[in-house]
Amino acid sequence: MTTALITGITGQDGSYLAELLLAKGYHVHGLIRRASTFNTERIDHLYHDPHEIGSRLTLHYADLTDGANLARLLAKVEPDEIYNLGAQSHVAVSFEQPVYTCNVDFLGTARLLEALRDTRSNARFYQASTSEMFGNAKAPQNEQTPMVPRSPYAVAKLAAHHLVQVYREAYGLFACCGILFNHESPRRGETFVTRKLCKAAARIAVGLQECVYVGNLNAYRDWGYAPDYVDAMWRMLQQPEAADYVVATGQAHSVREWADWAFGLAGLPLVWGEDGGGTVAFWPGRARAVLRVDKRYKRPAEVDELCGDWRLARERLGWQPTVTFPEIVEVMVKAEMVEAGRAAHDLLA
Repeated sequence: MTTALITGITGQDGSYLAELLLAKGYHVHGLIRRASTFNTERIDHLYHDPHEIGSRLTLHYADLTDGANLARLLAKVEPDEIYNLGAQSHVAVSFEQPVYTCNVDFLGTARLLEALRDTRSNARFYQASTSEMFGNAKAPQNEQTPMVPRSPYAVAKLAAHHLVQVYREAYGLFACCGILFNHESPRRGETFVTRKLCKAAARIAVGLQECVYVGNLNAYRDWGYAPDYVDAMWRMLQQPEAADYVVATGQAHSVREWADWAFGLAGLPLVWGEDGGGTVAFWPGRARAVLRVDKRYKRPAEVDELCGDWRLARERLGWQPTVTFPEIVEVMVKAEMVEAGRAAHDLLA
């Protein structure tokens, strides 16, 4: 039985990757951080008591800031594959917590690589890199595009990206970097603008919320579907040689387009306009704006357009995206409509 270790297993990508690997017959070990409240809701449906016969998901308390513990875990688990998905992954938050972001995203990767080297493990290693590393490089971006990061998050991820390449070349590790462009799902964190807009559209539609506030409407991103992207991660570690790959759809859409689709699917087609405070959006059936731009949500340095050239992944991995932009928004809005309906029912009960 193949054994995999996943950092960040409780996140969006970690939960989908755990599902994929368990379906393939893997024994999956996941690293979780200790908290005073439960934070495993994305993987609760996968978990079985370890005393049960056939249980193949094991969770360990660990943190990317604790290198000694990481080394002990690698020696104990002896994984065949390691997927480093753990990170402080919110770009806006990285401007507020740059030192912490670098500690986890860059030094955390360094600690894990050192643990891998010190234990003389032959595990194949996957590093979650990000399209944010490209900054404002001309789109479309591929594996050879110069990287000019514009946030502490992107800087930390780029440093980790280069470090993985160094360890691959210097020590012969089988180590890959997946340069993943934005990818979404109903499991996306609620502070990310895609989930925020879908949730707001659903709640406004049923009367639980009046307005949503967002930042840069003109940022263009290449949005894919998270379950597709974790499949690309797995494919990278099955190749005869380690390499780095862009994973994307090749199509970019603006935050404004996402808002139009989300609100339209919730039955609230938007009409855009301006008032004294800036850009707003109305629904014809309501007198008040249902969406407003708030400069507090704009980043100190913006990235205008990220759009990926994923030909290498198609040619070498046999991978391709299967879910379109409108379909991604639709599945997320439908999930939020169900939750909003339940909340509205509970409020009236």
